[in-house]
Amino acid sequence: MSTTGKTGGQKNAHARTRRDHATELAEDYVEAIDDLVEETGACRVTDLARHFGVSHVTAHRTIARLVRDGFADTRRYAPVTLTKKGRALAKKSRERHEIVRQFLLSLGISEQTAQLDAEGIEHHVSPETLDVMKQFTAKHQEETG
Repeated sequence: MSTTGKTGGQKNAHARTRRDHATELAEDYVEAIDDLVEETGACRVTDLARHFGVSHVTAHRTIARLVRDGFADTRRYAPVTLTKKGRALAKKSRERHEIVRQFLLSLGISEQTAQLDAEGIEHHVSPETLDVMKQFTAKHQEETG
């Protein structure tokens, strides 16, 4: 189907999905960098390649984009660190993940499934939906004590 036959809403939905996919990788990488620094004291490109199951070249290219976009810093043969902007993105992404995970748990989804599903949903949920999930979860926790 050509894009000329699509309504404005469909075009906007597709544009949003493309934008979400573009930020998903950055969010995953800044979270992983933050986790690795917390766990081991440093993060290297090889650690990220291993973590994501990708080649060193792929991880290096992604880090180069994070540096370009102001989320990370690194020098040749030096560990990767997050900038203030990168740490803020990692924190925001973790918070979104936790809201979605808690929401799924309140629906009766198993912990393992909620954890896995939240990893994908967190990147695509709108702020409005995320807020409703948060409110629902809080109300559910109040009711179930």
